[in-house]
Amino acid sequence: MRKKLYIPGPTEVAEDVLASLAGPMIGHRSKAASELQRGISDKLRKVFLTENEILLSTSSGSGLMEGAVRSCTAKKAAVFSVGAFGDRWYKMAVANGVPADIFKSELGRATTPEMVDKALATGQYDTICVTHNETATGIMNPVEEIAEVMKKYPDVVWCVDAVSSAAGTRIDTDKLGIDILITSTQKALALPPGMAVCTLSSKAYERTAQVPCRGLYFDLRELYDFIQKKDYQYPSTPSLPLMYAMNYQLERIMKEGVENRWARHMAMADFTRSWADEYFSVFPDRRYLSNTLTVITNTRDINVGDLNKALGERGLQIGNGYGALKDKTFRIAHMGELTMDDMKEVTSAIADILHL
Repeated sequence: MRKKLYIPGPTEVAEDVLASLAGPMIGHRSKAASELQRGISDKLRKVFLTENEILLSTSSGSGLMEGAVRSCTAKKAAVFSVGAFGDRWYKMAVANGVPADIFKSELGRATTPEMVDKALATGQYDTICVTHNETATGIMNPVEEIAEVMKKYPDVVWCVDAVSSAAGTRIDTDKLGIDILITSTQKALALPPGMAVCTLSSKAYERTAQVPCRGLYFDLRELYDFIQKKDYQYPSTPSLPLMYAMNYQLERIMKEGVENRWARHMAMADFTRSWADEYFSVFPDRRYLSNTLTVITNTRDINVGDLNKALGERGLQIGNGYGALKDKTFRIAHMGELTMDDMKEVTSAIADILHL
């Protein structure tokens, strides 16, 4: 049975978007490939609210996260973690021989501007990595407040993991001064997995010249230089089917309107939080709740696996808690192509199964 996905990713993909994957193969060094990839970048700039260059990568978002910390750290990186994916960014740095320190928040708590200021005031760091939206805990970090701190440190490159939030909530990339904003296809963009995208500021690009060992496949300078020289063609053969789908989906997003899309996500978030408050409780600090998924504390000590099995019989699937929060929490995503009717469907099904 096909299951409607309310998990943090992959998310639901519209049938017409899936059909668009079946476009004809073209040469990746052709004019048609240039036009396709340039068009994608132009549309993504509108979604990310940026004038900076867009880089595409046939990889998961983790690829460009690794590329960002490796390509832009000439001295030392400060990685701020609010859960599993911030921890992962630190592991990437260490695995690549990039000097780095990790600053961890208690699960369910945010990275505060005070934490960032205290770290950067030491003068040790020339790059910081911040998770915007942590799917393990349901925290959405206060990047607007962090941006005010970053103004004090204009030479520090600011990298933001927006894998599970970009296109699902407003992120003023240029206004906030974010140098590299990273996302991937299988979350709020509502596409199949397999591609990642990021913005690249001129400051970040200039920093890469100071880093001698940037790797190759995820070398952000190499990607940037190549698309400038080759008219939006890439060094390695990209996933053309996913690019067809991305271009088509971005046209759908433009038709919906990015502001309308963000508002739809916010309405679903408000509804899901209210439902959670009535029957359980939300897990993270209420001041920093995610707009793309809700992590719910298992206050009734239900068997989350059994609940998901029963939901599966109805063609629905939610997420168990992640890592240390498994069974202690469960997660309901409200991102991508989901609507308010979908949220009413899944919450009503849970209430019915549990006799709430």
